[in-house]
Amino acid sequence: MPDGMLMGGQAGPAGGHPALVLNADFRPLSYFPLSLWSWQDAVKAVYLDRVSVLSEYDTAARSPRQSIRLPSVIALKEFIPAARRPAFTRFNVFLRDGFACVYCGEHHPTHDLTFDHVIPRSRGGRTSWDNVVTACGPCNLRKGNRLPREIRMFPRRTPRQPTSWELQDNGRSFPPNYLHESWRDYLYWDTELEN
Repeated sequence: MPDGMLMGGQAGPAGGHPALVLNADFRPLSYFPLSLWSWQDAVKAVYLDRVSVLSEYDTAARSPRQSIRLPSVIALKEFIPAARRPAFTRFNVFLRDGFACVYCGEHHPTHDLTFDHVIPRSRGGRTSWDNVVTACGPCNLRKGNRLPREIRMFPRRTPRQPTSWELQDNGRSFPPNYLHESWRDYLYWDTELEN
């Protein structure tokens, strides 16, 4: 990207004119979080010929010698295969469980969630996909270090390792607050897009 390039036109959402990034098969790299690049990174990738521009904003970035319309949807020229096994992280456990407590079924903001060992670590339970579940604070406190049968608190679904595809599919249930209309043909949520 040429030095001294400035953006002209109207301001966009927070972060200003992000580009939706699709893999070479025209599917988003990630649904949750949605795969977005800043306008600066998108313009740089265009200049380095690493992406194809599928849609553009009405806004342009300008330098003293040239102007380029900001990409709103780009596709990588080289396919990036999805990881076969998703990383075992707190966020991915929450995503697998739909950001809901597996004991009471209530949905909560991420900061109100924790994870629970179905078989407590103090009783030989491991920290693994098949023993860790999403729990709200009250349910986690109530269960404590007891086994599910001892307190009659059973997970609503059996914990297991999800596939990357399952996590991506779950991510579609949580569209971000901002969706540009040019992204409509590349995303498959059941909710209406903002105007």
